Amino acid sequence: MTTDEMVVDVSQDWLLACDVQQGFMQTPRAASDSLDYSARCRQVRALGGDCYNFIPLKNNRLALIVADASGKGLAAALMIANVQSSLRTAALFTGDDLAALLKVVNHQAYTSSSEGRYATLFYGVFDESTRTLRYVNAGHNPPAVIRRDGSMHCLEKGGAPVGLFADSEYGEGIVKLESGDLLIAFTDGLTEVTNQAGEEWGVHGLMKAAACAAQCSQDADDLVNLIFNTMDDFSQGHQTDDATLAVVRIGPRLF
Repeated sequence: MTTDEMVVDVSQDWLLACDVQQGFMQTPRAASDSLDYSARCRQVRALGGDCYNFIPLKNNRLALIVADASGKGLAAALMIANVQSSLRTAALFTGDDLAALLKVVNHQAYTSSSEGRYATLFYGVFDESTRTLRYVNAGHNPPAVIRRDGSMHCLEKGGAPVGLFADSEYGEGIVKLESGDLLIAFTDGLTEVTNQAGEEWGVHGLMKAAACAAQCSQDADDLVNLIFNTMDDFSQGHQTDDATLAVVRIGPRLF
């Protein structure tokens, strides 16, 4: 094989890897008018270490995953693919025990990754029948529930990032969600953008943008776009890390 043929081969493999990664991050259509959700992952390279997933589950439940692997590029992409695969497999055996699920994922990430590789991870399951969100936060930026009255509840309970320690233990949190509540989950690439003066947008900037966007639109797709646009206005489009945002809007109870 000539050098040119090898370059073409590598390029095709790279494009395929990019397609596979994007395929992991599809947003299925909401099954109910009482729930609206959307997300975007905007990477700084073709392959990145962020991911999100919405997974419809049995009995009117929806799983939400937002994760961020350490590092950048191919190594981070492989780490995050490992975490996504482990989550889906472990869920078949751990059932509704979210703490046990994260313990299995952590063990898999730790044993199959090189030293120093880890991923922060938020995994939540929303039950439409009870209007509750059960979750585990594995070292991730705490998502926030913005209530209809403007108050905020941060989702912090969980444990260490997956893959960081061999025997991490995890705790499960639970929060009741009501009509009009907005769940915001994100990676630090969104909050760590800076303006020309070197000031970070920060969590405060994100939540302020989310609250303003929620007053302008009820549509989850619009909310994601409005928040990214506000971030870009602040940073003048300068992004140095993968940025992922997922929003879930709770609508009126239908059953």
